[in-house]
Amino acid sequence: MTDRMIFALPSKGALAEPTEAFLKDCGLKVNRLNPRQYTGTIATLPGLEVLYQRVTDIVYKVADGTAQLGITGLDVLQEHSSPDIVVIHEALGYGHCHLCIAVPEAWVDVESMTDLTEIALDFREQKGRNLRIATKYTHLARQFLHHHQIHHFTLVQAEGSIEAAPTIGYADMIVDLTQTGTTLRENHLKQIEGGTVMSAQACLIGNRYALQQAAVRDAVRVLAEYIDAALNGRQCVQITADIRGKSAEAVAAQVTTNPLTRGLLGPTVAPMYSTRAGDDQWHTVTLTVSNQNLLASVEHLRAIGGTHVIVSPVRLLFLEQSKTYTKLLERL
Repeated sequence: MTDRMIFALPSKGALAEPTEAFLKDCGLKVNRLNPRQYTGTIATLPGLEVLYQRVTDIVYKVADGTAQLGITGLDVLQEHSSPDIVVIHEALGYGHCHLCIAVPEAWVDVESMTDLTEIALDFREQKGRNLRIATKYTHLARQFLHHHQIHHFTLVQAEGSIEAAPTIGYADMIVDLTQTGTTLRENHLKQIEGGTVMSAQACLIGNRYALQQAAVRDAVRVLAEYIDAALNGRQCVQITADIRGKSAEAVAAQVTTNPLTRGLLGPTVAPMYSTRAGDDQWHTVTLTVSNQNLLASVEHLRAIGGTHVIVSPVRLLFLEQSKTYTKLLERL
């Protein structure tokens, strides 16, 4: 271990730009002099140095302690797993993909893993060779195929775009990542039923031994607080509305008749100055609700006389404590 704290981030590929955007949304903007520079800093974490690496190298560097923390893909982590790595947060909410089996569209009789088992036997018995499968994920592919009782295959280690492997002829099918399936279809490949090896997204990882150090745990606590707050905020919106009532208590009672509009802790009701005529006082109601309850909440506020309903996104929502950090301490 070194005295420096290194936070390894993806330098290229599908996770590079989304990771920087995610951290910025969390209030953890990475600063570097130019895009070609492989180091950076985060003002919120002055003791942490950012190091840009390939997603696979991030796993290796966190495993050997060169970097204490890192963000990579869960698929890459599972392929190159190490007992020296702790998954701090396994679902950062971006970089979603699926590692799946894809076969040529011309294999019209192959629609499921059961069909693939039969094809593997046919290759062995009729062609005298194993089914050749191109993939970057040899460990996960082998484990998945054996689990489905497919044993007559040869894995072809491949890099770059492997969707063309069956067309070129150095493999019969592939095991690769996909997000929408468009690239597979453009290369005349199809996914099969039950052929998803795993679903993955970006994850935050740490070195098991480095996490025993107080300084590293302090950095993780800050990261976890901001990340949790950003992910919490994505689930909610803040609503404000003007409602007329005899008192703040009377307005609050009207608002809370619908459980969906009670908010996380209940509405905030404040008297407002108004030039409108009438016996009742106008109040401003503020509440935070989940995205799925937004329209129902707005309709309820309207039904009880609410007007000027304003909906605002919640950028960061800090709860009593960071669940991510609390769970990490329990595991350590």
